[in-house]
Amino acid sequence: MTLTIFLFIAIIIAGIQTTIPFLVNRSIIFGVTIPENYLRNETLLSYKKKYSLFVSVFSLILLTSYLLWALFQPVTQEQIVLIGTFLEFAIILFSFALYFYFHGKTMRLKKINQWTENLKNIKVADLSARAHDEMLPWQVYLLPMIITVGVMIYTTIQYDLLPQQIPTHWGVNGEPDAFTEKTMLSVLLLPLTLLIMQLMFLGLHVGTKKSGIKVNSESTEVSRQRQLTLRKYSSWFMFFVSMLLTMLISYFQLQTIHPTIFSATAMFLVPLGFLILILVSAIVFAVKVGLSDKKTAPQIQEKIVDSNEDSYWKGGLFYFNKNDPSIFVEKRFGIGWTINFANPLGYLIVFLPLIAIILFTFLAK
Repeated sequence: MTLTIFLFIAIIIAGIQTTIPFLVNRSIIFGVTIPENYLRNETLLSYKKKYSLFVSVFSLILLTSYLLWALFQPVTQEQIVLIGTFLEFAIILFSFALYFYFHGKTMRLKKINQWTENLKNIKVADLSARAHDEMLPWQVYLLPMIITVGVMIYTTIQYDLLPQQIPTHWGVNGEPDAFTEKTMLSVLLLPLTLLIMQLMFLGLHVGTKKSGIKVNSESTEVSRQRQLTLRKYSSWFMFFVSMLLTMLISYFQLQTIHPTIFSATAMFLVPLGFLILILVSAIVFAVKVGLSDKKTAPQIQEKIVDSNEDSYWKGGLFYFNKNDPSIFVEKRFGIGWTINFANPLGYLIVFLPLIAIILFTFLAK
């Protein structure tokens, strides 16, 4: 079953990495802004096809080798986990290496052909877009927090029932495989970590909601639709993930307090179900957002080009623009959001919770 789980995850990762060039913002190719009139350029299309072909072939070779190795060699579960994890990172790293290769070629192609020459740079602000914003209200993110606080209170009340060795990590079979000594901090570490993550999700939601809705001047309606779709489904996706994490960690916490409350089968199926739901929801999110600006042919404005922000994107992946008040902006390669690294609030929302989790984990040992 461990082999099946890691193969399933690797296949999903490979599928997403393979299709990314066809799911990103239609006017962005390998992190480079391309005028609408040149999006169907044969060379650019060949870059996208080559990237997808190389990633899919590389992934297929790795997955096949992994499967044959696990089936026909005497291997342990730990080896399957180790190699499976290495395989997933290998696919991601290979796809990023290809991305940087085609990013450079796309930049050179755009410069050599002078696609933005004699075109007027225009930046559009759509003041009516927020009236159609369907992001969830921030208050819904309080629901999982209330559940977590309840679990923490219950844990404190049941402190005497807890074993002297508190689980801190669970294996792929749902069984604990790492422990620490019982203290008030160690018994609350799991729900406390969850609460910090929930606060981070709330911060991400609020930061995203306050960020600007960027509209392409060449295809105003299509780009507007994509931005609204991204905002809507990212808020739902983050809330769904927050609720799933709440249920999973609450389940582990109750299992620690009452070891016989769940069967061995449930200990295996619950984490597996969590993993499947997360992966399926990620696929739905990526497809919904990725196709939102591909369904309708845009009304292209002649003789103009959208304001070129390539200079603010380092490698097409890292956004630095101190003149942009947005905390988060849409990724140029991938589906979702990335930080405006020139805005300090982004660091606080993302990195402060991570530092707090590391600190509490260290103190609980």
